[in-house]
Amino acid sequence: MLETMYETCKMEKRRKPDNANASKLAQALMELGSKIGNSLGGSGERATEVLGLMLYRCTAPTVPSPCTYEPSLLVIAQGRKRVDLGRTDYVFGRSRFLLTSLELPVVSQVITASEDAPYLALFLKLDISTVRDILNTEEVHVPETSSGARGMAIGETTVELVNECSRLMDLLDAPQDIPFFGKLIQREIIYRLLQGTQGQRLRAMATLGDQSHRTAKAVAWLRVNYQKPLRVEQLATVAGMSRSTLHHHFRALTAMSPLQFQKQLRLRAARQHMLTNDFDAANADFEVGYESASQFNREYRRFFGQPPIRDIKALRDGKVVAITAA
Repeated sequence: MLETMYETCKMEKRRKPDNANASKLAQALMELGSKIGNSLGGSGERATEVLGLMLYRCTAPTVPSPCTYEPSLLVIAQGRKRVDLGRTDYVFGRSRFLLTSLELPVVSQVITASEDAPYLALFLKLDISTVRDILNTEEVHVPETSSGARGMAIGETTVELVNECSRLMDLLDAPQDIPFFGKLIQREIIYRLLQGTQGQRLRAMATLGDQSHRTAKAVAWLRVNYQKPLRVEQLATVAGMSRSTLHHHFRALTAMSPLQFQKQLRLRAARQHMLTNDFDAANADFEVGYESASQFNREYRRFFGQPPIRDIKALRDGKVVAITAA
């Protein structure tokens, strides 16, 4: 009996700090959400005066929409989101953030939002050169973890990280302080990320010579040259790897093969040409590198859910919402 009571007391002692920390995190997220909501007012998104900082608000779930995520941190103060990278899906909300370490084509969808409890999110672009500078000049302990090689990951949101995001929000009320404090706070945020469970992933992307960094060079080259015929030998040369090594690491990082990655880039670019440049499907598919109109139409329908003409009409009529990054 006494032994059972002793074990129960030990469990209670272990649980209390966890409960206290959860309460602090909930309070910090509530304050961050209030600042995001006040800053946005009735608008759905805002590009702020702080370089790379975007704010988002949504009062209803959205349809899945293709977009591109840059190296970034996405913290959700309220609501939930789903992001699909290849065949891998990431579902996260208040207690978990999304870290993206290179530009990746994804399908993004807000899955929990309402008028009473809108989706509220902070999206901060990360400068990989700043990550590299911090690693080279500061004493930063990066935990050794086996978090995998994917260029996108979910991490546990901490009170310290949310507080630093709130401090970044406070700068919007003191624009004269943004040039000085904006950079300092962003460095603090990167420091917190490096110390967390996903720090190893971020360090790998910033470290010259690391396989992840080499593969990212191939990804960047492909983003610029997606219209050209894909020659894996050339891509391997850009990365400084063999073909088989590149293929392995490319799929590990992006959840896609180089060919699948190029296909998504082409289809998104073609859609943008038709939407903003008034191209027809024939001109758009040629512009992005397709040689077969039937192949383009088939792959476009499979990816966007309907043929080019119907998809663009739906976008212009507002029946389909092409949401932005976060």
